[in-house]
This record gives sequence, structure tokens and C-alpha cells, in this order.
Amino acid sequence: MSIVVSGRRLMESDPQVQEMIHLEENRQRDKLELIASENYASRAVLEAQGSVLTNKYAEGYPGKRYYGGCEFVDMVENLAIERAKELFGMEHANVQPHSGASANVAAYNALVPYGETIMAMNLTDGGHLTHGSPVNVTGRLWKFIPYGVSRIDERIDMDEVQRLALEHKPKMIVAGATAYSRIIDFPRFRRIADENNAYLLVDMAHISGLVAAGVHPSPAPFAHVVTSTTHKTLRGPRSGLILCQAALAKQIDKAIFPGLQGGPLEHVIAAKAVCFGEAMTEEFKEYQRQTVANAKALAASLLEQGFRLVSGGTDNHLMLVDLTNKGVTGKEAQLLLDSVNITTNKNTIPFETRSPFIASGLRLGTPALTSRGMKEEEMKQVGRLIARTIEGRNDPVVLESVRAEIVTLTKRFPLWF
Repeated sequence: MSIVVSGRRLMESDPQVQEMIHLEENRQRDKLELIASENYASRAVLEAQGSVLTNKYAEGYPGKRYYGGCEFVDMVENLAIERAKELFGMEHANVQPHSGASANVAAYNALVPYGETIMAMNLTDGGHLTHGSPVNVTGRLWKFIPYGVSRIDERIDMDEVQRLALEHKPKMIVAGATAYSRIIDFPRFRRIADENNAYLLVDMAHISGLVAAGVHPSPAPFAHVVTSTTHKTLRGPRSGLILCQAALAKQIDKAIFPGLQGGPLEHVIAAKAVCFGEAMTEEFKEYQRQTVANAKALAASLLEQGFRLVSGGTDNHLMLVDLTNKGVTGKEAQLLLDSVNITTNKNTIPFETRSPFIASGLRLGTPALTSRGMKEEEMKQVGRLIARTIEGRNDPVVLESVRAEIVTLTKRFPLWF
């Protein structure tokens, strides 16, 4: 028996896993992906992520590693750093976070002592688990004061943010969301932070691709620290990123390593470098412009079909649909739409009365369908298909007709893989 590592392809060495991957490829090809946080990475991103860089341990930072043999991964990581700084216009970048969640935890850890106060958006109104949810480690290590949206227009209540900041004197204010469809007022957030001698952290995980393309205002001139994922609208590998002012670079870097993580995933960092490079192209900018145009078209179509949208519409890549007037829960709608090959996720709505596991809404986004090449006309069609599915939920003939139309639509817009 040979002890040399196998050079066999996956299909030869583990056909069981290969078949599972094949099933997922088919799912992605055959279904309309409307989850706002999902997208399709390019072949170049996947090639970099699947490269031999996965074999290299590289604890530390370029030029200051704890292992030998890092000269080439140093080149890769430095390239990713420089591209991230150029793309987003910030003085320092740390490309080692494994996820947006770890980026957030590290940034808090770097700048706010345990037990001190941080303000962030309420999970129900559109915030993220790492914005202080009591079921998350962030809610256990720091005292979080949540802010939310106004009952009047369902947009962030900036007057409430200012009032709460004056009352609680937080060490940090977090701006950013995971289910919020409107432009975020970064200048106002910074003014409130300055009034209270607080750091401003912007979590742009959802909008980073839009920011890179200039179709959403950039947080760079206003934030002390910016965190992000590198998938979602940025269309790279599933991972994280921290950007900050130069004065905070040492604190941020120490919070990632050795504070939170060990060896960086250099193969993923290579994929980040690729996606940052792709995001600098005119093609990417046009893609983001189309993503926003598609979101507006889908929102308009849903409104025409009698759906209620939280805040009445969208300024970015996503929308939150309140299903109350349709007589279904978010969970029911998610399962129903999945049965006709439309992938969505249930989501709470502001002032939610149901459990997050049931929820009253759906979060819909256009990044993935735009990556397939779909435009406004297809978004109007998708809106009609969603309405037919929900309104005809008890009619198998209607559901089968929707499913057949989706098969035709996905074949018209094939994926590259």
C-alpha cells in the first residue's frame, strides 16, 4: 500500500461526497436564488480557494510569521491587503477574519472593554446576531443597547439613536444591518458618535459590493472601523474583512491574531484578493448598478401584486416582505416557494409578534439572479411567480405551472458551472 498522498480526483477517491456536491450544483442551477446574502462566486475565486495554499500554515502577519516557508503566502496576503485598501479607500485592512461574525467580535474586542456599552440595531428590526443578541457571545460579553426603526416609516429612527446615545454613553455605535432596505445615514451616525466620544463601527457585510461600485454611500470617510463579509454582494469567498484608520491598526490586528484566531486561511485570502480585483472592474460596477435596478423592479412587481414591503420599498439589493395580509407566515411561504424552485428565507419584520423560527416576513434579494444575467423584465416575472405561488398555494395545478415556468427561466439564464 502506497503511503504517498493520493493525487486522485474527488470522483475517484470519494464518490459519495462528489455526488453530494453534484446535487448542490443542480440545486443552484435549477432554482431561483433570492436569498439576499447568497451569490455565485466566479471560477477564478473558486480556483484560488481550492488551491495548494490550503496546505500552508502562516500564523502571524506578512513579514512576521511564526513559520518558515511563508514568502509566497506573504505575497498573496499583501496583495489582498493593498487591493482591499484601494477598493474601499481606507488606511488599513486585515484580510484574515474567517467570517463577518469573527470580524465583528474582533473589532469589539479591540476597542471596547468587556462589560462596557455598545449600541447596535435590534435583531428584529434588521440587525445581526453579532450586534448584541442575547443568544450570541457578543450579548454576553458587552452590554448592548438596541436601537430600531420608526413605526411611522420603518426607517432607522436617528432621533432615537441620538437620544439613546446621550442616555447610555456607549463606547461604540454600530451602524449596519442584515435585513434593512434603505440607505444608511453614515454622516449622522458619525456625528452622534462624536457627540458621545464613541467609536463608529460600520458593518457593511450586506452592502460592501454596492459600496465598492459606488451605488451606495461609502462609510470610509465616517467610520473608525468597517467590517464586512466578502461574499454576498461582493461575490467572493465566504469570509470576512476589517478595514480601519491607521491609528487603530495595531489594536485590530492583535484582536484577530493572537486574540481570536490562529492560522489564517491563505487559500481563502487568495480568493479574497481575486474578488477585490474583480470588484475594481467596470463590469462589476455595472453588475451592482443592475442589482439595485433589479431590486427596485422586483419591489415594484410585488407591490403591484398586493404585497406590503417594510418601509415601502428598497434603495439597495434587498427588500423585506410583510406577509401578514397574505395569510401566511414567513416559514410557510419559504417552504411553499421552495417547492416551486424559488429559494428564500423567512425573516422577522419590525415590531414582530411571531417567533424568529416562524416569522411574519420574507427577505428577498437580487444579487444572485443578477449574476445569472437577469434584468428588470425577469424581476417583474419573478414577482408575479411569487404572487401566484402564495395565492394559489392550495391548487396543485397552479403550483405545477409556476414550477414549469421557473424551469424555462433558469434554462434561459444558465450558470457558468
